[in-house]
Amino acid sequence: MIVPIKGNVTYPITLDPTVWIFDDRKILLEEAFTNKASESNTESDYDKTAQRWSQEVYQQKIKPPVNRSINRFEREKILKNSYVMPIKDFINNAEITSEAREAVLVTDKGNVNISLEHLRNCLLLFAIDGKPLKDNGPVQLFYQDGTNQEDPITGIKEIVIE
Repeated sequence: MIVPIKGNVTYPITLDPTVWIFDDRKILLEEAFTNKASESNTESDYDKTAQRWSQEVYQQKIKPPVNRSINRFEREKILKNSYVMPIKDFINNAEITSEAREAVLVTDKGNVNISLEHLRNCLLLFAIDGKPLKDNGPVQLFYQDGTNQEDPITGIKEIVIE
C-alpha cells in the first residue's frame, strides 16, 4: 500500500496513501474538478504556512495548544467520502534533479510515461467511501483538468523520475 518516488530525485520518498485521510490537503473527489478546488490550490504554500504560524502564536497567547481529536461527525463524514490528493507537494519535496526529463508510472498494466510538468498538476485518488483502494490501487492518477476522469491511470505501484 505504499508508492515510492525514486529515480532522478535528490530525496527518494515513499508515499503512504493510507494516512492521507487525515491530511488537510485532501480534496473531495466531487469537488476536485470544479473551480472551487482549483481556487483553494492556488493559495501559495508560503501563505498557508504564514497563516498557520500566526494562528499558533495567537492560540498560545490565549491558552496552551490542545491536540484536537476528530469528533464523531467529522469521522462519519470522512468515512463516507472519496478523496484525491494533489501530488505537487510530494514531487517538490523529492526535489527532481535537473537531468530528469519525464516520469514513468509503474502500474499493474505496464508503464505509463508522463511529462514532469503534467505530473506536478495531477491528483491521486486514494480513498473511495473513506476506504483505501485495494483493487486498482493503492492510488489512481487523475489529470487535474479531468480529461481522464472516467478512465484514470490505475494500479500505480511506483513513480520513477527519469
